[in-house]
Amino acid sequence: MIRKFLTAAIASVVMQGSAIAQETVKIGLINFDSGPFAVFAPFIRDGATLAIENLNARGGVLGRKYELVSQSHAGTPAAALAAANRLVEQQGANIFTGLSSSSTSLALSPRLAAMNAIFVDTTSAADDLTGKSCQANYFRVGHNDSAFVNSLRSLLKENPAKTWDLYMADYALGHDYAKKFTQLVEENGGKVQKVVFSPPGAPDVGSFISQLLVKPADGLMVLYPGSAGVTLAKQQQPFGLFSKYKTVFSVFSTNEMLIDAQGDTTAGIVSAQSYYWSMPGERNAAFVKAFEARFKRKPTFVDADTYISFELIHQAIANAKSTDTAAVRAALSGLKTATIVGDVEMRAADHQILRSMVITRAIKVAEGKGDFAVREIQAMSKVAPPVGSDCKK
Repeated sequence: MIRKFLTAAIASVVMQGSAIAQETVKIGLINFDSGPFAVFAPFIRDGATLAIENLNARGGVLGRKYELVSQSHAGTPAAALAAANRLVEQQGANIFTGLSSSSTSLALSPRLAAMNAIFVDTTSAADDLTGKSCQANYFRVGHNDSAFVNSLRSLLKENPAKTWDLYMADYALGHDYAKKFTQLVEENGGKVQKVVFSPPGAPDVGSFISQLLVKPADGLMVLYPGSAGVTLAKQQQPFGLFSKYKTVFSVFSTNEMLIDAQGDTTAGIVSAQSYYWSMPGERNAAFVKAFEARFKRKPTFVDADTYISFELIHQAIANAKSTDTAAVRAALSGLKTATIVGDVEMRAADHQILRSMVITRAIKVAEGKGDFAVREIQAMSKVAPPVGSDCKK
């Protein structure tokens, strides 16, 4: 009788241990299903999918496999909060990443501590997220707008344009970037003539374009992301807006995800972005090869940045030897690790990643067809933003 009891007890312990060993590590993914930023959603999903598959092929972490759990929403701050809560409370993912605008990230960030969750942000760029609105449970894998401005500093010094017009999306990032770029122009002895703020969801931007047609400056700076960038590129063409400027710089307004729809309408535009598939390094080459085999296309910077989010999350969990929120937060803060874009650092002071930047130029490769050429890869030291003095996380 005693022997049977002990045998049953041992079997129960073994089964429980096996169940624990098989329990997955859930990583959440938030994504948009509507609005101008929804164009990025498939790229977020593909980058996350490959990351999970590759990590699991290498054995997962802590003897457990990863599981990707997702929530999509309409792109508003309220919808983003609801989606994040579902990930944490209903699906058990205390760590999540994914597609987020600056406005949705600014809504999510102060709620993370109460949710006991960590958000590793892939796409938001507003300075405030790692500045005055910084939070202990918020980490940014993409560049902030100060880093993008820094990346253009040397280009401005080399460029003869002294007067500039700005075409900005009318939301937090657009206003923040307009301020930063204006300061940079003035530092170089130039002047911003006109600043036009346009709603990124506007179906007709002709009235905003017309504001720039009267006495254009030497240069034009554009920040009009997602499908809005396609709208602007197509609707400016009959007016020849871009051709009226000696130089056109952009952030997020033309890239690998938009170029097919934009065709050759953005040819000549110089852009700063976080990644391009032809970046050097064996790790990136392996990533590009695996990505092409899996999805039959080259990875975009959104695919890559999402993949990097998982590289950092995985390394933090492995270093912490735990999935506990506090332990992973401590491991992420100050983390230095190798990624597909080389060595990066998640700066402890403000949870802003430090990494290189890519400068591209849109080119015309055939009638109605565009592509990109890499102008240069700027080192981390060249673009790293200063720690925000108002970050009090």
